[in-house]
Amino acid sequence: MIHAERLLQTNPVLAAEQSSEILKVAPNHPAATLLLGVARRMSGDVAGSLQALEPLAATQPKWAKAHYERGLALEDAGRATCALAALRRAVALRPNMPDAWRAIGDHLTMTGDTAGADAAYAHHIKASTQDLRLLAAASALIEGRIAQAESALRGHLKQFPTDVVALRMLAEVGARLGRNADAEALLERCLELAPSFTPARHHYAIVLHRQNKSAAAIRQIDQLTKLDPHNPSYRNLKAVVLAKIGDFRESIEIYAEVLKVNPEHAKIWLSFGHALATAGREQDSIAAYRKSIELSPQLGEAYWSLANLKTYRFTDDEKIAMRAQLARGDLADEDRFHFDFAMGKSLEDEQNYPDSFDHYVRANRLRGSRLNYDPEEMFDFVRRSKRLLSAAFFDARAGFGTPTRDPIFIVGLPRAGSTLIEQILASHSSVEGTMELPDLITIAAGLSGKKRPGVEPRYPGVLGTLTEQVCCNLGEEYIKQTRIQRKTGKPFFIDKMPNNFLHIGLIRLILPNAKIIDARRHPMACCFSGFKQHFAEGHRYSYNLEHLGSYYRHYVELMHHFDCVMPGKVHRIIYENMIDDTEVEVERLLAYCELPFENACLRFYENGRPVRTASAQQVRRPIYRDGIEHWRHYENQLQPLKVALDDVLETYPNVPHF
Repeated sequence: MIHAERLLQTNPVLAAEQSSEILKVAPNHPAATLLLGVARRMSGDVAGSLQALEPLAATQPKWAKAHYERGLALEDAGRATCALAALRRAVALRPNMPDAWRAIGDHLTMTGDTAGADAAYAHHIKASTQDLRLLAAASALIEGRIAQAESALRGHLKQFPTDVVALRMLAEVGARLGRNADAEALLERCLELAPSFTPARHHYAIVLHRQNKSAAAIRQIDQLTKLDPHNPSYRNLKAVVLAKIGDFRESIEIYAEVLKVNPEHAKIWLSFGHALATAGREQDSIAAYRKSIELSPQLGEAYWSLANLKTYRFTDDEKIAMRAQLARGDLADEDRFHFDFAMGKSLEDEQNYPDSFDHYVRANRLRGSRLNYDPEEMFDFVRRSKRLLSAAFFDARAGFGTPTRDPIFIVGLPRAGSTLIEQILASHSSVEGTMELPDLITIAAGLSGKKRPGVEPRYPGVLGTLTEQVCCNLGEEYIKQTRIQRKTGKPFFIDKMPNNFLHIGLIRLILPNAKIIDARRHPMACCFSGFKQHFAEGHRYSYNLEHLGSYYRHYVELMHHFDCVMPGKVHRIIYENMIDDTEVEVERLLAYCELPFENACLRFYENGRPVRTASAQQVRRPIYRDGIEHWRHYENQLQPLKVALDDVLETYPNVPHF
């Protein structure tokens, strides 16, 4: 038996053979049966593994190890629900079982249950340590007492700075608090001290991904998959990261492989659907979303994902199912607001505008209640930007930044036509379309530092302290960080992150030759379209009509300021003009970008590139006017928005005097 156990890591096939020989002499011997099941799983015989482990777990109901190994085999067999139940049974019987907690954490990470995964990993950390000095910190982490955990861990690390378990625990604290840079540094040190600390490396890859350090994250994932090539959690994470950098072909391939082995994971089907939709495979994405719904009928995000295709129309059965879910008293808030957004879209397609609006209001009220948006922050930001970023300010910094002309920024508010402009430009032979890149916002956040209550934010004021060399370095950093998104070798690329309008001053300092295009749409149409949209992240102002109107007004004010202090640097496209006179507007756009006219830009809908926004399916159609006046169906309900927009609405497309 001991010899067979030793063979597990080096020769699991031989270990299985030796276990079988033992069972011939001692039939149903529990330890030999367990060893056989483990050896078969490790050698790739999952069916044979379960053949041994299923009856063992039934006859040994209180043996935690049997339930744990059965859970791993079930996970490999793609029976996700049963696998999680078996793993939970194992830790219920033996709470200090670290490997089982880690397996639960990996399972929940793969399904998108971040909170559940965090709790499981905290249990894993606690079960892994025998150091009484760390147990109190681990308990605090499990119970959500983050401040106490941090204090205990920092005190411990002052005495024992190379304790890798404590470093990993403190990184967990940093990640929970959103201090991902701190978590990254701690995990990097942890892996310097203990390169084989696999859970720390997995967490390190996740933290890098959260900070948009995709290339570094992939390097860590590749190291993990060398050790465990079939681990679905690692492979799923790689598919997510690849999708983020625009490698949708490989991402889709990995999702398909993971789902072939793990077909019960509803949230992986959901992610698969997102990747397929972005790649233009609409019917395949619909099938993936429907599979997600089949596995998890209460998953509101899957229904919203169908609605968010914009071209999809719900069946009668799907509408009945959505209403049934909304009637439940135990539906989670996140699922509820997704269902309400989806129902709003479904009723809008039926031209039942009053009931549609009611669902949009419910969705926005619930979603907004989970956020912390203060409209005064935007007012203050615009005031400070106008005070600092004058014509004299830019004149004094002429020549700052890197001279590259590669980036073309498309800015504005979401749902203002930026994806259409991107698709037109990306149809030019010299321009590559990427996606909404987070890199400029990351640079701005780095300049801002940590927010401190009662202290004026450092940004944008800190721009006044940047030297010529620092501006050049930041511009080069942006170009370097975005290179991973560029696949074609074309000389120009598009960054269409809408909120970059807040950072035009930064763009001017670090990338003075970059082109900036302001996509603008009728205030009522733009704001109401944003109100109907659930954004995965950001745009906290969009869940309240008054906040939307105020935000739009401040956006116009800030853009007007830049028109005055750096005339001609920003090219504005009025969406309605682009629809009415496409060829003229495209000619103006290309002239501003200093690009020769190409007819392909008028046939933008033939461009099969991946598009990762809510307008993905719409820009694969020729120009249409359907949405221009659509907001008028809701005009009576939108009075609060009209009031908030004030004179910006009255003067559009011109701007009032600020």
